[in-house]
Amino acid sequence: MGAFEYVALDRAGKESRGLIEGDTPKHVRQQLRDRSLLPVAVTEVAQREARRQRSFSLRSGMSAAELAIITRQLASLSQSGLPLEEALLAVAQQNDNPRTKSIVLGVRSKVVEGHTLANGLSEFPQAFPELYRSTVSAGEQSGHLDIVLERLADYTEARQELKQRINNAMVYPIALILMSIGIISFMLASVVPRIVSIFENTSGELPALTRIMIASSDFLRDQWVFILLFLAALAYGTWRLLREENVRRRWHRFLLRMPIAGRLTRGINTARFTRTLSILAGSGVPILEALKISAAVIENLPMREAVLDASLRVREGASISQSLATSKLFPPMMIHLVASGEAGGKLEEMLTRTANYQEREVDGLISTLLGILQPLLIVIMGGIVMTIVLAVLMPIFEINDLIR
Repeated sequence: MGAFEYVALDRAGKESRGLIEGDTPKHVRQQLRDRSLLPVAVTEVAQREARRQRSFSLRSGMSAAELAIITRQLASLSQSGLPLEEALLAVAQQNDNPRTKSIVLGVRSKVVEGHTLANGLSEFPQAFPELYRSTVSAGEQSGHLDIVLERLADYTEARQELKQRINNAMVYPIALILMSIGIISFMLASVVPRIVSIFENTSGELPALTRIMIASSDFLRDQWVFILLFLAALAYGTWRLLREENVRRRWHRFLLRMPIAGRLTRGINTARFTRTLSILAGSGVPILEALKISAAVIENLPMREAVLDASLRVREGASISQSLATSKLFPPMMIHLVASGEAGGKLEEMLTRTANYQEREVDGLISTLLGILQPLLIVIMGGIVMTIVLAVLMPIFEINDLIR
């Protein structure tokens, strides 16, 4: 029995949409007729999602928050002893998002047909990443799916919390920068010209600061369209450049060399890598496959390539810690903890400890940067506003000389 999305008309000609389960499209149409509905379109969820993911879409998967929620729900229901297909149905009914609900029902339809949960998830690769599918597959093969789902729920929630903390930390500085740009632009375009225009017809020479401010104001008012076009072209050109792998690799390597940005980039990617490798190793995924999957979650290209190179050395018999240490891109603390975990047979525990340590370090670094950045932005904005005020006041202070 599969999940189908339908469009139907009632007796009054009003259109209705929804999800329904059935064996075939014909069976679904009969069910709709039994409800006094005239079926217009009936599409299997799995086929519709496959077409959507092959085509262009602004949102082809599900968000990290939605994935964390349904994973926690599925883990709780599985540990309570509920059969998998009933657990998936309950999760789908609990979810209010139509897109997420249809995906979960699509997975359930595959499970009902006799496929494994991992195979059902593989029908929606952009909703469930490779890490997720491989971990579930390992849990099914080991017979501990409920435990693996619990670990996956912890992982997805921890990753979502880290992402949320970083996003929340950037809201205030970005809002302050945008507000500063807006206020300064408004003053230059509207306020300054009205105030200083009274001095333009004087015989005396205006102060240099005032002349610069008037020229800036005139340029902003006359060329604002071209300024916006230039900024848009600059943003688009930068985006296109960074899509080139060689350019992006050089940029990422440059970031790693920067004093503060390097620590932040290294910390975020190390935390993401060790957290992923920990859950994969603890779920029974072979270490070589786990390294390959964990490398995919690293956004920094040199660090990702270092993990892939390390997996080749591990295949040849080298230890994970020695293989990762060769690149000198990962923090020494991580290398020592991984080496300790390998020696003591506690690799999963040490990877988790490394991830926790790196996340705390990233949080502390972001808090320190925000503590410096926020007052610095206020001082810079105050300095620019003070410069504009001085440019207006200086001709007033020299009014007698200007009249003469």
